Amino acid sequence: MTERDTHTLTASGLRVGYGGREILSGVDLTFRAGTVTAIIGPNGSGKSTLLRTLCRLLSPDEGSVAVDGRPLSTMRTRDLARTMAFLPQAPTAPEGMTVRELVARGRHPHQTLFRQWSTQDAAEVDAALELTGLADLADRDVQTLSGGQRQRAWIALSLAQDTGLLLLDEPTTYLDIAHSIEVLDLVDHLCVDLGRTVVMVIHDLNLAIRYADELVVVHDGRIAAQGPPHRVITESLLDTVFGLTARVVPDPVSGHPLVVPVGRRRAGTRHETPREEQKETGDTHVA
Repeated sequence: MTERDTHTLTASGLRVGYGGREILSGVDLTFRAGTVTAIIGPNGSGKSTLLRTLCRLLSPDEGSVAVDGRPLSTMRTRDLARTMAFLPQAPTAPEGMTVRELVARGRHPHQTLFRQWSTQDAAEVDAALELTGLADLADRDVQTLSGGQRQRAWIALSLAQDTGLLLLDEPTTYLDIAHSIEVLDLVDHLCVDLGRTVVMVIHDLNLAIRYADELVVVHDGRIAAQGPPHRVITESLLDTVFGLTARVVPDPVSGHPLVVPVGRRRAGTRHETPREEQKETGDTHVA
């Protein structure tokens, strides 16, 4: 798995709708080459619709999407699959499929009638398994993996596809915090060390802030903000877009903005230390 040529992805004047309802309108975006961009926003705001339009799974009613200035609408399907990989939300593998068999599917766009499976294909699969830490699990049934391992297997498939662009729809869905960090550390490695351009939809604001170079905020089908996390994430934006009362403070680990929701359980109103509780109730436990 080697460093790839980076690609710039652009969307111009996108309007997307279906079922008589407009989902996206007036979307103009540039996703810079070699960066991680996180698309955030409330449920139903159009995040996944935007991502699916960016990879041509949905056709816009107006506007266009281009890679390095070349409109996706003019690209053959095989050429597009060699340029960008898309990982949908919570994908499932056929029963009985091994990790290696799943990852090998990423090589399909590189095969033709006259070019079948080759040593290069095998090498790309092996490299993807190594990079994602799955080499020792290559012969395991995908269904027997943990959530984090399973998600890494799907990312390995995308890596075996050997594209410069990687689009991920909620890659941490159903994962606990440890497995989420595991997956996002891998995404960071793909960008920083291998030069991939990554665009992902993610719900967890603090993970998006920590791992993304840029944020795109979608609200009611429009782009409410775009830019580096420290410029985008403000208490005013959180209130306007998410209806959330929160404080934005420096993350003690990364220095990035950290969103601390206020909510009903404000400090000091619902929780007390065990010692304080004992004083009030008189409860004691003697061994």
